[in-house]
Amino acid sequence: MIVDERMITYINSLDRGNTPVLDQIEKEALDKDVPIIRREMQSFLKVLLSMKQPKNILEVGTAVGFSAILLCEYGPKDCSVTTIEKYEKRIPIAKENFKRAGKERQITLMEGDAMEILKMLSQPYDFIFMDAAKGQYIHFFPEVMRLLKPGGVLVSDNVLQDGDIIQSHFAVERRNRTIYKRMREYLYELKHNKQLITSIIPIGDGAAVSMKREIGGNDEKTRVTDTGKQS
Repeated sequence: MIVDERMITYINSLDRGNTPVLDQIEKEALDKDVPIIRREMQSFLKVLLSMKQPKNILEVGTAVGFSAILLCEYGPKDCSVTTIEKYEKRIPIAKENFKRAGKERQITLMEGDAMEILKMLSQPYDFIFMDAAKGQYIHFFPEVMRLLKPGGVLVSDNVLQDGDIIQSHFAVERRNRTIYKRMREYLYELKHNKQLITSIIPIGDGAAVSMKREIGGNDEKTRVTDTGKQS
């Protein structure tokens, strides 16, 4: 828990929920202990989608399709979502959920290893949601950066690992140390990559929001003075 539980309960008590089909899918997933994005992360995504209005969305990690449907429901009406999942048992559930939500034409589910699929993609995306195996984020990063449009937004979920990320290496359970090390590398890259502007936010299990600069490297977007002349 990275935020006081009472505070989370209060914030979530104010939430109006989602569309009926999303609320039902969420209930079914939680009843079966299938991990889906937390309520506070759902609200955060809705705000980002409303602000950014992305037309082409990529999701890495589908699970049962809850977040892909949310991206469709709260993104522009004409948006399209490409989502990647390799866990075979969840793929048919996700497909059925897409049909239940009436989003099967807007959502393209790509089955298989995310790294291999990312390498095959060529279409640029203006919004990418990373919610897959946490130890793989750093490996996915080069392909994600290639696919992210200048001005596009990358949202990475579960980056603070229930607070483990700030612990000493030796305080982390041995079986989690590789993920811990890789996530710290990933967060360092997000904050120090010159093509990105990143904020790490302690909501849910931690989220990183990164915007790809319009101009890469050390350059920033050209500033315009009050007279209209470039500076």
